[in-house]
Amino acid sequence: MTDSEQPKSTGESRGRHALDNTSAARTRAKAAQPTKKKRRRWPWIVLIVLLAAILIPLGLFAFAYSQYKVPEPQELANKQITTIYANDGQTQLARLVPPEGNRTQVKLEQVPQHMQDAVLAAEDREFWTNSGFSFTGFGRAVVGQLTGNPTAGGGSTITQQYVKNTLVGNERSYVRKARELIYSVKMTNEWDKETILNAYLNTVYFGRNAYGIQAASNAYFNKNVEDLTTEESALLAGVIQAPSALDPAVDPEASAGRWNYVLDGLVEMGVLDASERAGMQFPQTRDPSEYSAYTEATGANGHIKNQVIAELGTIGITEEDVQTRGLQITTTIDMNVQNASLDAADTALAPLQEDARAAAVTVDPKTGAVRGYFGGHDANGWDYANAPMQTGSIFKIIGLAAAVQQGISTDTYYSSAPYQLEGTNIIVNNDEGGSCGSCSLKEALKNSYNTSFQRLQADLANKSQDTADMGHALGIAPTYANGDKTLSEEGQRPYDGIILGQYPSRAIDMATVVATLTNDGIWHDTHFVQRVTDSSGEVLYERPEDTGERRVSKQVARNVIEAMEPIAAWSNGALAGGRPSAAKTGTSQLGDTGANRDTWMIGSTPQLATAVWVGTADNTSAIYNAWGGIMYGSGAATQIWKSILDTSLENQDFEYFPDAVPVRYGTGTAGSGYYYDPSWSSGSSNTWSDSSTDDAAASDAPDDENPADAPAGGQESPAA
Repeated sequence: MTDSEQPKSTGESRGRHALDNTSAARTRAKAAQPTKKKRRRWPWIVLIVLLAAILIPLGLFAFAYSQYKVPEPQELANKQITTIYANDGQTQLARLVPPEGNRTQVKLEQVPQHMQDAVLAAEDREFWTNSGFSFTGFGRAVVGQLTGNPTAGGGSTITQQYVKNTLVGNERSYVRKARELIYSVKMTNEWDKETILNAYLNTVYFGRNAYGIQAASNAYFNKNVEDLTTEESALLAGVIQAPSALDPAVDPEASAGRWNYVLDGLVEMGVLDASERAGMQFPQTRDPSEYSAYTEATGANGHIKNQVIAELGTIGITEEDVQTRGLQITTTIDMNVQNASLDAADTALAPLQEDARAAAVTVDPKTGAVRGYFGGHDANGWDYANAPMQTGSIFKIIGLAAAVQQGISTDTYYSSAPYQLEGTNIIVNNDEGGSCGSCSLKEALKNSYNTSFQRLQADLANKSQDTADMGHALGIAPTYANGDKTLSEEGQRPYDGIILGQYPSRAIDMATVVATLTNDGIWHDTHFVQRVTDSSGEVLYERPEDTGERRVSKQVARNVIEAMEPIAAWSNGALAGGRPSAAKTGTSQLGDTGANRDTWMIGSTPQLATAVWVGTADNTSAIYNAWGGIMYGSGAATQIWKSILDTSLENQDFEYFPDAVPVRYGTGTAGSGYYYDPSWSSGSSNTWSDSSTDDAAASDAPDDENPADAPAGGQESPAA
């Protein structure tokens, strides 16, 4: 064995081991040094992350807080119900319910204190002290979720709920929730708590299509919010959390559980005595089937609603006002007259053909106020009172007014023999060949002789144009809603058949014509709206008293009314007790069928003027009487007219028309030789006139429906 192969001595071996251990220790020490440095950095990193997690959101919140603008309370106007009433201010005719729901604003002082407290007990018990966000409320909601307690309060404050309902919506996202929080805190700093609570109570959803506490009071208890009891208030507050599920009509057990939670909360809040709470009974609510939030108007009231809405725009009440201000609109409708109109129409139509229809409009001659309006029973269907229909012989009173205005007296004699229209081969006859030979215009009006009135119109200075101008003067609208001109032939002079009712007019216009004549020639704008207030009681509009506008002279009006006085009795329509009236019937024939399409009765007492039309639903077929015979104006239309006035005036004194002074100022020749002034025209300063149009050629032939044509011409029977 060599020396190199010999084992090392023990000392040498230990030395080497010592060196190896020292080297290993140094290596371990070096390796350990970086590890110690990393451990010392962790606290700083954690601290930085925590600070960033706090400061960045706070910074973003502060920036957003500075940028967000909370609207003023009045800027967050919510759509709410507008209600239309009769002239008594109590009878509801219609409700205009916005698509967003059934809502009526009330002031906070109108809400009972126990109702306010109940809402706080249910939704936000720290409302008066929180900053728009409640940590305790949030915690209570979490506990409720974990324990499965469905009666526990929600996590959102009242302010947050209001912000969600009006500003940020209910999208399920963190961004929306952040915006809700920012707005809620800022709103709390800028609005007083009473304003927030009032706004919330007027917007929160209670179920049954009821938005706001007033609508909810009606939907559940058929009463105003001021009349709620504590028990009822607790029920309403309880359903806010889940309106559909907590409605007692849906789940009475769940509703009762939530009701108990609210009452217990009132006790905890110190606003309800425990002994009083112990004796409370769960309240009964109205049957949801008897309540419809969206019933706007039924039957004839639907047409009144449409007239009211159209009129609001003309008096400066905007669509936004209607939708957001909770308007209370008092109309001119007198329920005595209105009910009489409906009853009269129903009674007269009952024995007639299935498609028989009627329209009736009654106006106060002294003011132009519409007292009764019936255009049919279909609230969303055709309004026959606002539909142009051929008028037949009722238009003769307008031609007569034009003649009297020009100096032709009502006692002027005219021939009733067949009459050939100037420049044509058209022969005008009277119904059933009736004739008086030659008789006064009064007699011709009573018997409705077409031929006498065609001759009369031929004596007018401007012929048929004067008849049209007088129609416009007395109250027929110059244009329809679509812009078409009325009483004209494409804007030019009308055909000669105008005096026999060739051109269509509406029942509401003909009621206005009679009202103007009844009121001594003074026209008033026919209207439905008397007063408008908003939900706070502010008066937005009050119909002013006005003196009207003179359209024809007093003596012209009185002479025409005098000529109309015998006709009601002549047409089987004398008013009860012999009450004085002035009237005129009319019919329009259906082509050359021999049957009639439109039948009319218009007339008045000094108190009321009424126009009635009876025809068929499509206005293209014949109307027959109850026995299947030809219908005349002296039939159903006169029955309705008489019934309306008899019933409406039943308890009123008789009033009499003023005496008429005969017209004697003419100097020319008219009729059978009476003198009149041919230069006196409807365009003179003594009468109102629509813009004149060039005369159409006298030879212009009427169309097939021209009432001036013998078989198609609005002729009357002697009793029509």
